[in-house]
Amino acid sequence: MKQIHTQRFRFFVFLIISMQAFTFVKAQEVLTLESALEVAKLGSPDIQRARLNLTQSRENLIARRASLKSSFRLNLTPFQYNQNRQYNDLLSEWYNSESMNSYGSFTIHQPIALTDGSISLTNQLMYQDSKSTSSYSGPPFKGFSNNLSLSFDQPIFTYNRTKLELKELEYNLENAQINYALQELSVERSVSSAFYQVYEAQMALNTSREDFENRSESLNIIKNKVDADLVAREELFQAEVDWMTSRSNYQNQEVELANLKDRLKQLLGIELDFDLEVAAEVKVSPVQVELKDALDHALNSRLELRQRQIDLETGRFEIISTKAMNEFRGNIGVDIGLFGENEALERVFEKPKGNQSIGFSLEIPLWDWGEKKARLRAVEAAQNLREINDSDERINIILSVRQLHRNLNNLLAQIEIAEKNLENAELTYAINLEKYRNGDLTSMDLNLYQNQLTQKKTDLIRAQISYKLELLNLKIQTLYDFESGQSVVPDMQYY
Repeated sequence: MKQIHTQRFRFFVFLIISMQAFTFVKAQEVLTLESALEVAKLGSPDIQRARLNLTQSRENLIARRASLKSSFRLNLTPFQYNQNRQYNDLLSEWYNSESMNSYGSFTIHQPIALTDGSISLTNQLMYQDSKSTSSYSGPPFKGFSNNLSLSFDQPIFTYNRTKLELKELEYNLENAQINYALQELSVERSVSSAFYQVYEAQMALNTSREDFENRSESLNIIKNKVDADLVAREELFQAEVDWMTSRSNYQNQEVELANLKDRLKQLLGIELDFDLEVAAEVKVSPVQVELKDALDHALNSRLELRQRQIDLETGRFEIISTKAMNEFRGNIGVDIGLFGENEALERVFEKPKGNQSIGFSLEIPLWDWGEKKARLRAVEAAQNLREINDSDERINIILSVRQLHRNLNNLLAQIEIAEKNLENAELTYAINLEKYRNGDLTSMDLNLYQNQLTQKKTDLIRAQISYKLELLNLKIQTLYDFESGQSVVPDMQYY
């Protein structure tokens, strides 16, 4: 119980922090990656679905455990009246019977999880007023009767269905916890990717704006030169085409940014009309990752491997239940009780009579036309498939980590090249812009250098974002943050 309150308190604190982060975002209209992830953990539709599945599995287990405790039931029939005309075959006569009853029963039922049996204590108290016109009937009875009984029921020669059901529900809950944790990681990946796409689109929009401004400046310079008869009018025509193309690219970038923002809002679970802007500081610090360490973390921590183990365990349960089809089984039933009747309630057990019942039954299957063997072969084949999936999952994890390790090293080299290219492009553009102003370069030539500078800026941003996303993928694949040197295995104690 203390653990439940602790988890609820943690979730309450998380709710407050997330709402504060969301309020800050709405006021400032600027969203950082950290605040976006906090909002997504609360408002993401995928997270909400995973949380509801987790709640369903948890409550099913709680309900089943509660069903194994003693249950108390009270059944009451305050009034019942019967009047019948019947034929007695033995006496060959018709007779009338009339009765008026009022009764109730109180039962305590206790399942026994250890043996899959049950024990019940039942007490039934009845008031009866009855009479009959049969020639062999006794005098009318008007009084009370009470039946107190203790019953025990125990299946034998079969498996414990209660224990198996409890274990399946526990595995279902653990699986739901894993799915919730995996969904959180998946949302982190998708939100981070969408966030950086918006950031990249913002940078591309800024670059397009700069390009459009440069084209506008170039167009004005050419107009002045044409008016002064320093250049041919054909250059003005080309400059106008370049200016219109740049304006079109700028408008296209605005549309692309708006579409990407809507996608991000959907992932965050916020209103589409909400106006946001992302802010990020894309700084790349090279992280040294040893392949062996990454593989060890992945194989020791990946939650999918635990899911495969749970799948194997539930498969074994399926084999057990299939083997029990058309099985040889038995049951022991014992019922011991006291019965008393009297016209006065306080004297109902004055002369009690014992009621005892002991039964032993067997169910012996004779022939099922091969149904059980066929179903058993089917579930065994399914279990073999689960074992293959478990082995294949491990191989896929190893391949993914190895690929990420190679990509990270390659992206570092790409970033270094992109930085050098941007530095050269900026220097080249500055030199040629001065040449253009001095009349030593045509607008078409300057246009090439402008496009080159724009492309190099975009290449650097993409390389940096790709590196950060690959680091995030590596963290998700290994459940270890190599930047901070800390494990990120989720705490799955949600109940």
